[in-house]
Amino acid sequence: MALSGQTAVVTGAAMGIGRAVTELLLQHGAMVALLDVDESAGQSLKASLDQQHGAQRTLFLHCSVESEEQTKAAFQKTVETFGRVDILCNNAGILNEAEWERSVSVNLVAVIRLTYMALEHMNKGTGGRGGVIVNIASMAGLGPLPSCPVYTATKHAVVGFTRAMAAASTALGYGIRFNAVCPTFVQTDLFSNIYDRMGIFSQLADQTRKYANTGVLNVSEVAAGLLELVTDETKNGEALMLRNGGKTYMTFPTFSW
Repeated sequence: MALSGQTAVVTGAAMGIGRAVTELLLQHGAMVALLDVDESAGQSLKASLDQQHGAQRTLFLHCSVESEEQTKAAFQKTVETFGRVDILCNNAGILNEAEWERSVSVNLVAVIRLTYMALEHMNKGTGGRGGVIVNIASMAGLGPLPSCPVYTATKHAVVGFTRAMAAASTALGYGIRFNAVCPTFVQTDLFSNIYDRMGIFSQLADQTRKYANTGVLNVSEVAAGLLELVTDETKNGEALMLRNGGKTYMTFPTFSW
């Protein structure tokens, strides 16, 4: 899948993994709508990208992924500006065990919300052109992170949702591929603040530090994994685990109803 002329929507685009993904997609010729709740950071990134790629290649939209009204308007503005949506990267996420309901809202409910909104524009069955949706999950979506059980639960759910949507898309002819990126710890604000956001599980901080000492990825490594899942048209329903030792496409047990 060549990215030249394609339109991508990236949530949580202003910093961290979202910024790295945005920059990489632009380098490969895509146009990108940047969605973020941090207007200052988003406008600053937009100005920087305008100098590198031209003002017409990006669109910044101040948007909370928890708001149905704002996310719907963001998709509509993206289509009005670029004419289409081909790629969605559900990247926005938080880690805060003390605010578990908001963690579920941002990490899972918003992924479902944005995915269903993207279907309205991308589904071949209703006039769309198809495309690909990549969700940023975590290694915590493949195995438990004891100090962060709610974060673990949301990321497991994202992996399951991704795989089920891939199967549904194939069965119903949506023409949309669904994949998940599952990185280990990544050098972002989320990781930097993790030890302050474990809530009642803060006594497990030392154990988490031991896990982190095995290696921390940089954001460009995660962006590269996402790019592979976007451009390789054979990838659908995949969970790509990223860690310092390299990448692994997960093999799940065969299950039949």
